[in-house]
Amino acid sequence: MDDNRIIKTEYSEEMQKAFIDYAMSVIIARALPDVRDGLKPVQRRVLYDMYELGIRYDRPYRKSARIVGDTMGKYHPHGDSSIYDSLVVMSQDFKKGLVLVDGHGNFGNIEGDGAAAMRYTEARLARVAQEAFLADLDKDVVDFLPNFDQTEKEPEVLPAKIPNFLVNGSEGIAVGMATSTPPHNLGEVIDAMKAFLLNENLSTRELMRYIKGPDFPTGGIVTNKDELEEIYETGTGKVKLRGKVEFESGKGGRTSVVITEIPYTMIGSGIAKFLSDVAALAESKKTQDIVDISNQSSKEGIRIVIELKKDADAENFVNLLYKKTRLEDTFGVNMLAICDGRPETMGLRQILKANADFQYQVATRKYSNLLAKELERKEIQEGLIKACNVIDLIIEILRGSRDRNMAKACLVEGKTEGIRFKTKESSIMAAQLLFTEKQANAILEMRLYKLIGLEIEALIAEHEETMANIYRYEDILERRDSMAQVLINELEEYKKAFGRKRRTAIENAQEAVYREKEVEETDICVLVDRFGYIRAVDTAAYERNREAAQAENRFAFFCRNTGKVCVFTDKGQLHTIKATDIPFGRFRDKGTPLDNISNYDSEKEQVIYVTSQMELNLRQVVFVTAQSMVKLVDGGEFDVSKRTVAATKLAEGDVLVEVAALLDQRTVVLQTKEGYFLRFSVEEIPEKKKGAIGVRGMKLGQKDAVEHVYYTKAMPGAVAEYKGREIVLDNLKPGRRDTRGTKLKG
Repeated sequence: MDDNRIIKTEYSEEMQKAFIDYAMSVIIARALPDVRDGLKPVQRRVLYDMYELGIRYDRPYRKSARIVGDTMGKYHPHGDSSIYDSLVVMSQDFKKGLVLVDGHGNFGNIEGDGAAAMRYTEARLARVAQEAFLADLDKDVVDFLPNFDQTEKEPEVLPAKIPNFLVNGSEGIAVGMATSTPPHNLGEVIDAMKAFLLNENLSTRELMRYIKGPDFPTGGIVTNKDELEEIYETGTGKVKLRGKVEFESGKGGRTSVVITEIPYTMIGSGIAKFLSDVAALAESKKTQDIVDISNQSSKEGIRIVIELKKDADAENFVNLLYKKTRLEDTFGVNMLAICDGRPETMGLRQILKANADFQYQVATRKYSNLLAKELERKEIQEGLIKACNVIDLIIEILRGSRDRNMAKACLVEGKTEGIRFKTKESSIMAAQLLFTEKQANAILEMRLYKLIGLEIEALIAEHEETMANIYRYEDILERRDSMAQVLINELEEYKKAFGRKRRTAIENAQEAVYREKEVEETDICVLVDRFGYIRAVDTAAYERNREAAQAENRFAFFCRNTGKVCVFTDKGQLHTIKATDIPFGRFRDKGTPLDNISNYDSEKEQVIYVTSQMELNLRQVVFVTAQSMVKLVDGGEFDVSKRTVAATKLAEGDVLVEVAALLDQRTVVLQTKEGYFLRFSVEEIPEKKKGAIGVRGMKLGQKDAVEHVYYTKAMPGAVAEYKGREIVLDNLKPGRRDTRGTKLKG
């Protein structure tokens, strides 16, 4: 073959083929478990390597680094971190319902702390892994495949005796697909498997008499019991989870909410996130019932204590936690696994069917091999018994033969030529022995002590036992009922040895409804200073400091404490803020930046106008842009539920320079950068929708733009400052909209 030849191919076809090959490699060989043993390739290889190294449950622990290195060198050449992570997860009882690795050392905890480095930790096989996953590997019950470099053999699948895919669940992300299977109770799964072995026509509903639902190691409560049948029928859906909450009475009549079990999805950093979310509820004043939060969790279990105020409604507070934190969460179910060499999403019946078929297949190979060994043993035993009955003749043959081959030929084929017999009768009898070759070899290798009477009796008893085994194995192989009973008996033993009580409760719970405390409605004064800090004060405090408030703040207005504040920016955006989100305090308090409590971004936009939504609802709003587009908008259009909307439409490159509620303004005065002033009646500005651009307010020079907007009111005397001198606005010559205006000299 010429290595230098060039193959011409369509680029898209080659990319498609290469990507499909890559995707299937990830799906089959990395990310998804096999439905038969419920293990991903890396998990299977770790367990098999520990089995090969002899790291059994009743032997000393070995360093994790030794296991990882051996697994990587022999079976899994994909980096040590994935192998060690897999080893760690299989040892964590808070992630797996049935731990397969017995870890010794720091293997992490439920709060998200990672395991110690592999050079420090030690491990060995758990008893259940050895007895239920690896015990029959020496009986040729599964196929072995070459490893990555063809130097070793590894099992295609482990001969698992229990439906591990259901018991331990699985999570993995492949290419274009992902698996997410919740763990289940071992005893329930075994009961369902036993029932299915007796009757493969059981429906999903009938199987759910045994498997009530998921059983998470962290406990908790599944709250959508009625939806589980559909999930188990299709293999997909969402399981709704809640943590378990108890109430304890404390000092001074206070009630403490104690979380003793968390949703499975909260394992790891989710606990810290939950604590910060609860603290955030207090900081944002979503609730004012919290006195203290403490995480008192230990090796004995989860214990998160939230101390409430004396008059707090504890049940309503728990409903708030369900609504606003991950104390109530969903577990997305997608029971995807490799079945018959391809990925398939399976329901409960299909999973049990695949496991039952696998169990029958493994049992057939196991008992076929055992039967073959017993038949071979039977042949030898019968030869030895027959030899003991004619032992004098056999000794005569052995003493009269020149070599082993001559004696063997006599025993097997009846050839007596060349053998010295004492009598002719002995020669005739020797020709009629006709042992099989295996029997002849056994006779030739037999030791003299086997001729002792007790040894002969033991041989006969052993033969009877062999015959009983042959009868039993043939019965198991010929009758499916017998094989099913054998499998059921094994399952019963595993349930008795490794089963435990259910931890997760299954029920139909009502949706959590949080009733917010009714706030006594009152007026407040909102202040926004020149640095963009906002705060709210009592109206009485404002009245006492009115002059200072007007002088020190850019905006000061009244608002209902149940209302909203509207922030208009030069980019034409409207940001709304709930009054309850604005920090309420003393007059001299600093407040908080607008950025912190709204979507306003001070680096990209500037505040033009801030007022209450209540005020806008009663008014028309004036809009003026740098390109001199003007319009009035009914303030009711800004009564919106979204936090950010477009307040107006702007032409390309244009920005807002003025937004104001129309009160008693009679004329509007536009001032440009080049010193042009145009005064015209407010009545000339048409009312438009907020989505309109508006009309032209004044004609501008090529490089000119509107810079300031002023108003005159019923009371004369309004002034503007231009280049160091005061301009009395009422003295400006009235004009009409869409004219050039008058240029003033500086």
